[in-house]
Amino acid sequence: MSNTSSEYAASIAICRDIFAKKLRDYGTSWRMFRISSITDQIFIKAQRIRTLESKGVSKVGDDIRGEYLGIVNYSIIALIQLELTDNDPMELPADKALNLYDKYAKAAFELMENKNHDYGEAWRDMRVSSLTDMILVKLLRIKQIEDNEGQTIASEGIDANYFDIINYAIFALIRTTGK
Repeated sequence: MSNTSSEYAASIAICRDIFAKKLRDYGTSWRMFRISSITDQIFIKAQRIRTLESKGVSKVGDDIRGEYLGIVNYSIIALIQLELTDNDPMELPADKALNLYDKYAKAAFELMENKNHDYGEAWRDMRVSSLTDMILVKLLRIKQIEDNEGQTIASEGIDANYFDIINYAIFALIRTTGK
């Protein structure tokens, strides 16, 4: 029997540790990103994963897991950026940035638990490559919503798609642990 909650917590802890270390190295330079730029950063990572899944070889040495970790962190950064305004400082205190990170990581975890209840952990029976494809679909949806200036008629907003991306990437991390 799997323990999704503890596996999820372990994966998000790795992501948070990377975020905290990069926060020390770079501060909150990511505040300069527009949401569309963050979307494109995530898209590049997801497209690279898809390419590596197809070709099976990396010529630059960075592994697929590292890309999934980056997808989680950029998605949380996007959610933080959606909350903050131009009136907020570009350079956030580290404790505030980490508190915001934790807020969105917790919300993603709670969403995962609710969806896992309803879907019965169907993601465990999916191919990891399908999780990558789901991330890419969500990114294309975000791009379309961005092109429509955030307006939707019958669909979830940008934030819901970022939350789903976080969870798909965490599922991929769980599925690839030890591989």
